[in-house]
Amino acid sequence: MFENKKIFILGLARSGYQAAKLLIQKNNEVVLNDGKDESKLDKSQIDELRNLGVKLFFGSHPDDLLDNSFDYLIKNPGVPIDHKYVLKARSLGIEVINEAEMAYRLLPEDVKLIGITGTNGKTTTTTLTYNIMKKAFGDKVFLAGNIGYPLCGILNQVKSGDIIVMEVSCQQLENFEQFHPNVALMTNLSPAHIDFLKSYENYKRVKAKIFKNQTSDDVAILNIENDDVIKETRDIKANTKYFSSKKEINGCYLKDNYIYYYGEKVISRDQIFIAGMHNVENCMGAIMIAKEFGVSNDVICDVISSFRGVEHRLEYVDTINGVRFYNDTEATNIKCTQIALSSFDQPTTIILGGLERGQDFNELTPFMKNVTNIIAIGQCRDRVAEYGNSLGIPTYSFEFLTNGFDKCVEVTQPGGIILLSPASASWDQYKECEVRGAEFKKKVEELKNEN
Repeated sequence: MFENKKIFILGLARSGYQAAKLLIQKNNEVVLNDGKDESKLDKSQIDELRNLGVKLFFGSHPDDLLDNSFDYLIKNPGVPIDHKYVLKARSLGIEVINEAEMAYRLLPEDVKLIGITGTNGKTTTTTLTYNIMKKAFGDKVFLAGNIGYPLCGILNQVKSGDIIVMEVSCQQLENFEQFHPNVALMTNLSPAHIDFLKSYENYKRVKAKIFKNQTSDDVAILNIENDDVIKETRDIKANTKYFSSKKEINGCYLKDNYIYYYGEKVISRDQIFIAGMHNVENCMGAIMIAKEFGVSNDVICDVISSFRGVEHRLEYVDTINGVRFYNDTEATNIKCTQIALSSFDQPTTIILGGLERGQDFNELTPFMKNVTNIIAIGQCRDRVAEYGNSLGIPTYSFEFLTNGFDKCVEVTQPGGIILLSPASASWDQYKECEVRGAEFKKKVEELKNEN
């Protein structure tokens, strides 16, 4: 399989790079095309692939580059589903898959595959699950998928009997055919990626594909409180198990500030540092997966109680002088900041602003009841200040985060929260939002060293 073939890879990035390396080593003729100019792509990746014999075409998508001589088209997950090469491949009868589907078909027998998807929370749930499984089973456990580790990249390490924990995106699911997780979890569903999948109905259908190849020997773990999850999984064949943050059920649930698993007390909510009920649900999902593999409560509690969150996503940074600091720099839109604000009951100083792209801060108003101060930063700081003043919330405007940080500390009382959740992209001042988050964390560290 995938040997002595002619294979077209559409899109470089991590997945295209790993797929090309793997396929060229299997005596395939490999052609890789990316519409970006070569100067904007990773030079080290390009040099390596070129030296391996991969035929590279950058800067455009020539009409005659793809023809019926190819056996497969491997599509980068981010490439649109109606890209002209995708449509042409299908018209020519060329199978269109992605790197993860290809890698799945090459896995050794008896590998246990855990697939985690959903609109929100999949990265946190995947990370927690991996950390728990890694502590329980050591080197037998691997992390892969949409979390930044292409499945192709670990194929040469995975052996029969190993366990793979994989975050799965809708873009990956769109081109899955044989992919078959032994345990699959869906955190929740809400409208997202409509630009990519054209409608919410199609998005839900694609998300449910994670369960498509499961049988009654497999397990599907579902959020019973999400109506769309339940509707989309009515006809799946897997053994379904449920978690709930709202009521006691036959499954995993929250009761009297404790998470229970089928009546067994597992962990107190007070031991969970990551904020918000959505993160309680993420913990439940990870617990349910771990229990399918017989992991003890001691291991589960040890990992969850030391987990500070996925970096830059409502990440607990530290507590200084009774004030807790959270880095949510990846909240680059209003929806993410709404989720962050709903995670706290304490008085909150929020840092808002960044790139000006017309975001409507008024959509935050129902979630602002605990906000006592606003620090407005970045290109759109004047609009943030206008918004904060309209609510009667003390608002302070600074061009740069570093200047506004000291004011955060000055106006936030012990017992309060300082939250970087900008509801704005960072490109007005930073190459990427992670740099903004790193700057915030550095300021917290400097403050701690001063105290």
